[in-house]
Order: sequence, then C-alpha cells, then structure tokens
Amino acid sequence: MAKRIYVADDEKNICFLIQNFLEKEGFEVRCFEDGESMLAACEEQMPDLCILDVMMPGMDGLTVCTKIRKKSHVPIIIVSAKDSPLDRITGITLGSDDYLVKPFLPLELVTRVKALFRRVDAFSGQEEMFHDAYEFGDIKLFPKRRAARLGEEEFSLTPLEFDFLCHMLEHPEHAASRDDLLKSLWKVDSREVDTRAVDDMVKRLRKKLKEQGSSVKIETVWGYGFRLITGGD
Repeated sequence: MAKRIYVADDEKNICFLIQNFLEKEGFEVRCFEDGESMLAACEEQMPDLCILDVMMPGMDGLTVCTKIRKKSHVPIIIVSAKDSPLDRITGITLGSDDYLVKPFLPLELVTRVKALFRRVDAFSGQEEMFHDAYEFGDIKLFPKRRAARLGEEEFSLTPLEFDFLCHMLEHPEHAASRDDLLKSLWKVDSREVDTRAVDDMVKRLRKKLKEQGSSVKIETVWGYGFRLITGGD
C-alpha cells in the first residue's frame, strides 16, 4: 500500500511541484492551502508523513506541528524560507523530524522523505531487547525503535525529547551542560543561539513527566545545565 503524505502550503505552485515529484515515486499525496484544513484531515485519518510550510494564512506551520505532535508520532518535515539556527531549533523543538529551507530542489525533499520512511520502517520491525534499552527510574527507552515506556505504558515523546533523555541516560552519573546539549542535539553552539532554547524544551518535558506521574525529574544545576534524578518532592 502506498504511503500517504499530507502537504500544507499556501503557495499552489510549490504544492503542485511537491505533489508531482512525490507521486512519481509512488506516494499518495494530498495538498492543503492552510493548516486548519490539514488538521481536519488528520482528525479523519492520520497520514504516514506530514510536510508543513511555516508561513501560512491563519494557523502557521509550527502551531500545526505542535497540535499534530500531541496526537501522533507521524514523521513531520517543516519547510521554511527562514534559515537561522534559531528557526531550525524551534522547528525541531516543537517535534518536527526534519527542516528544509526554501528554495529547495524537489529531489532533495524526495530523498529526505524516503530517508524518514526508512528510519521508521527500521525501528518498527525490531523487538524490544533489554540490552538495547536505557532505564532510569520508571522510564525505559528503546533507542533502536525510538520507543519509550513509563512503567508499563507507552510514553509519548517528541523526537527531541527522546534524544534529550537518551543523551542524559548515556551518562546518568553526570550533569549535562547547556552548551553540550546544544552541540549534541541541535548541532549548534551557544555562540549561534541563546541557550534558553534548551531551557524551553526542558520546561515542556518537566511538565509532561509531572503530568504522567513519573518518578524521574530533571534537576537544574545552576549556572551549568541539567541532571536526571528520581524520587523527591
């Protein structure tokens, strides 16, 4: 069965170009002129992948990304004319899996779409193996499948939240600095962007852990970064 892709972009010529190239590769493509229309379609049937333009009339692509991420782990590619490190970080922090800058070659988009599907297919076919898992408190991460559990239940994480926890659990006895997190997760350093990008992501993840009743907490190491702890108030 062909993979279904939704594309939201108010520029009809770009939508046509994306649709044309993806359909030639065997994908089923549906285009939308605004974010609200895509969200309505997602309510009826979630696609296998979403492509979102940032600047659209009404609801912008980043808001659409956030709303989709609350309900699904579907791969998301954001396309935007903005190319600053902060713009890229914002997109990935909100849950996108890739960020493509306009103008782009249609073949580059096709390549990235295929790469995302290969990654998803590779993870979905693997069984959970304890020696391939990270465990801390009541959280267990399975890096190969990019799956997480909180106790006995599935734990919904954005790609960046998942990578953050994996990074922290690789060296659980050490605190991670903000600079280290920027370099490891965002591939930039503090000379390019404000380290508050890290704090914003941590704030959202803290709220999620608390709401789910997890014993794991993210402790701030003042003037440095963060460490994971369990228990406490």
